[in-house]
Amino acid sequence: MRTATALLILLTLGAPRLAAQQPRTMNLGQIIDKILSQEHGEMESLQQYSPLVETYIQYLRPDRDLGEVPNGDKYLLGHAELGKAVKLEPFTDLSSAGLREFLQMIYMDTSGFDRQHYKFDYVRREFLGEVRCLVFDITPLEKSGKGRFVGRFWAEDHDYHIVRFNGAFMGSARANHYFHFDSWRFNAGKNEWLPAFIYSEQGDLRNAITEKLTFKAQTRLWGYNLSQSREQQELSKVVVESPTPVEDQTADSHDLSPIQAQRSWDRNAEQNVTDRMERLGLLSPPGEVDKVLETVVNNLEVTNNLDIQPEIRCRVLMTSTLESFTIGHTIVLSRGLVDVLPDEASLAAILAIELEHVALGHRIDAQYAFFDRLVFDDKETFRHFGFSRTPEEEQAARQKAVDLLKNSPYKDQLAAAQLFIRALESRSLEIPNLISPHLGDRVVTDWPVSSSAASTQAPEASVQHPLIVALPIGGRIKVDPWSDQLQMIKAQPVGSVAEREKMPFEITPLLPYLTREGETGSIRSQAAGALSQAPQEQ
Repeated sequence: MRTATALLILLTLGAPRLAAQQPRTMNLGQIIDKILSQEHGEMESLQQYSPLVETYIQYLRPDRDLGEVPNGDKYLLGHAELGKAVKLEPFTDLSSAGLREFLQMIYMDTSGFDRQHYKFDYVRREFLGEVRCLVFDITPLEKSGKGRFVGRFWAEDHDYHIVRFNGAFMGSARANHYFHFDSWRFNAGKNEWLPAFIYSEQGDLRNAITEKLTFKAQTRLWGYNLSQSREQQELSKVVVESPTPVEDQTADSHDLSPIQAQRSWDRNAEQNVTDRMERLGLLSPPGEVDKVLETVVNNLEVTNNLDIQPEIRCRVLMTSTLESFTIGHTIVLSRGLVDVLPDEASLAAILAIELEHVALGHRIDAQYAFFDRLVFDDKETFRHFGFSRTPEEEQAARQKAVDLLKNSPYKDQLAAAQLFIRALESRSLEIPNLISPHLGDRVVTDWPVSSSAASTQAPEASVQHPLIVALPIGGRIKVDPWSDQLQMIKAQPVGSVAEREKMPFEITPLLPYLTREGETGSIRSQAAGALSQAPQEQ
């Protein structure tokens, strides 16, 4: 009885303190003002960054059975200077003018995002992944000027940062038609929501019919933290010498044989190149996806009794173009290639060729062991680096790769790999820029992964396991735009799939699962009633 009374007193005394800790309720007008203030701060904050920006465009034509299919493409890659009116330094020879059009979609309005130019209508609360948002429709007011944004935006309900907006720029004087786009931002820490992904398409059907041109496009941004992360890594490598003297082991031989010296020299060149590419933001830091690739390589090595020294490492090129190559004993596959591969056996077929380049002793150019060879302007990267093989080296690696696969755990699963190669060949004329490599070798389309006729027969499809020979762009990997780390997408399997839903090598919308950096636990477990409490105008 005494315990219950004491507890009641504590609860009573603590009630005012708990109430004082509750956040002050904001009315609708105050929330809109907070959103506007945060967006202006966001635009100012982003001026300090110089991310990489990549746009891949697919032009479309109607197909009676498949709806729309690719009918040409374009690829753009550049280095954005957000503090200089979205200035761009292109990595490729293609003009950056088109890329700038898509880069502008990271903002809704840079010159008039306020109540004097727009009307704001509250819609509802909604979760985007783990992030609870307030949803608003936004329309330009009369006589607010041309080129204003019309559509919808989502603002997270902690600090009221805009995390997504979906719509179009209206009344542009540049052209009669406009592009619909869906722009997403990812959280990189408190008060840091970074533009990361834009899906866009041509939206004016009348103009599309007149011009006989429609398209879909994906724009990705990454590499926001390239300089900062490198500085942190440099500092973390500082080693304090032990006060205990190092024992002199002169009795042991530390001399290298000529073969060992050559291997060490080549490894140094390899390390110089991978470090430089990581500094540029073209190579992802070592992570989860690398381990997946290295597991497949290990399966090929073990079952074929290969003992390759130094050990083979795998890395991922950040770009969407489909390509693979080796840098010494490092196998590199592009993110776009890993994205579209349908299964592990198809991945093994690609890796088997690169593994044979290493096994056959196809070396890296040792000039990169001299560090001055790595000093060049970023925009010269694709002219300076080149890791493609001669036709003779490529042919030798393909032939030996067939034997690797025949002795591997994937020997009975190669039908899907063969179908992937055939599908890529059949689409090659429609997507020439996607399959054109910038640094390495083009994915082969005239190579039988097995000499066995039985292995090339198409596997049977079922409702539970529909036959998908290639995935759409972005089908496997998600990118952290701040750290450049890659993760495998862990999507739930899909049941019945219609033929027009398979979309091999095609651009599709992306709906990221948003989270807050460092947040633990699911905020979806909070009271459902919170979602029904709409802010009120006062």
